[in-house]
Amino acid sequence: MSSTNVVTDNKMGTMPILKLIISTSIPLVFSLFVNQMYNLVDSVFVSHINEDALTGISIAAPIQVIMIALGCGLAVGLNARVSKALGEKDQEQAKQAASAAYVMAIAAYLIIVILCLLIVEPYFVWQTKGNAAIAQYGISYIRICMLFSFGQMTQWVFDRLLIATGKSTLFLATLGTASIVNLILDPILIFGYLGFPALGTAGAAIATVTGQTAGGLLGIYLNVKKNKEIPIHFTLHISGKQVVNILKIGIPTAIMQGIMSVMGIFINTILYQFSTTAVAIYGISIKVQNMAQIVVNGMNNGLIPIIAYNFGAKNEKRIKETIRCAFIIAGIVMSVVFITMELIPDKILLLFDASENMMKLGVPAMRLLSISYFVSSVGIIFAAIYQGLGNGVYSMYLAFIRQVILLIPFILIGVWMNQLIIVWLAFALAETISIPFACAFRRSALCCKIARTDSGFCSMGS
Repeated sequence: MSSTNVVTDNKMGTMPILKLIISTSIPLVFSLFVNQMYNLVDSVFVSHINEDALTGISIAAPIQVIMIALGCGLAVGLNARVSKALGEKDQEQAKQAASAAYVMAIAAYLIIVILCLLIVEPYFVWQTKGNAAIAQYGISYIRICMLFSFGQMTQWVFDRLLIATGKSTLFLATLGTASIVNLILDPILIFGYLGFPALGTAGAAIATVTGQTAGGLLGIYLNVKKNKEIPIHFTLHISGKQVVNILKIGIPTAIMQGIMSVMGIFINTILYQFSTTAVAIYGISIKVQNMAQIVVNGMNNGLIPIIAYNFGAKNEKRIKETIRCAFIIAGIVMSVVFITMELIPDKILLLFDASENMMKLGVPAMRLLSISYFVSSVGIIFAAIYQGLGNGVYSMYLAFIRQVILLIPFILIGVWMNQLIIVWLAFALAETISIPFACAFRRSALCCKIARTDSGFCSMGS
């Protein structure tokens, strides 16, 4: 079979849209479920050490977001670039983009190591206000995660190559492997079972990086053996054009994640003024949000290559149908999540060995934050649309509006009034008010971008 035929038969351009979204998203959703489950289990296990340990890894979360920003930016840029090249039936461009990504992943890992050596200790001294116990728990955890993050960077690249060619079931295998390894090792290394020493938060970190490395190695193997559409070719003589194309889409995504990191630091600083328990509750809420939005985030990852492929193929009808189906699915799923969160917030907190004080503060927090989980799904889908069309800068604009411009004033009002409940409400208010901005960007991102390629597509923005 010729390479042209391989590309022509890509299901991104032929399968019915609803079936394509479901078939692409289910493996991604399941994989994210397992992945987020082990992140959640990390926190559940750590909470049974003590509340200081849980607070320590909660304070570490913004630094983890920086790591995710580098990897996710690279992955999204690679995903969109490769899918678009395949839609244009240009296998050589897809191969060059993959080769550039390998070198960029190594560079990202080196940046993470340098950041680890420079910022971790000063960051924890600042954030914990000199609380040595909390700082030690957090430092032990994040140092290992950063210094051994090469497995995570490998996963980002090779998983996205599988997604770009529609092989989401293989992506399921890599993330599933990483998650299972982590789940098995977590209790053993944290609490010292089977003859191992009890390593506490350091044990949680070792379990995490071991799982990521296992998933990354499997990702390399599956791409070599099963993903013939993008031949593996490592070279240091990479295409500058491909680097620019990947960064053009990936940098806005990385900046979006970076905004989350800075805001996480800001929010932790604010909450520390109320109590360390409030910081722990916010850390729990991040884990819960990631679980609650698994379907939307999984679908989001699946939408990017679908939109990018059909943009490359100039298929307006399939792009419009993809967007319509995505919003319908998200609305149905997040309605169920919202109702559940409103009914059983206390049961969720009990998973983290919540004290009476944590229950008192946490139940209203979870109920208010569940509103923001529901509304933020709109922004998540818009981000996928912009990135699929190769115009990720609009995602950056929207994220900045949602997570900085609108959120900070509402949080500061809560601090001024000394009302923690208003701080939690701020997230829902910011997400709701950002929706008109997302709609205002639609015309420019969905119509004008395509109009530069084919003026006949302008009706999409209507």
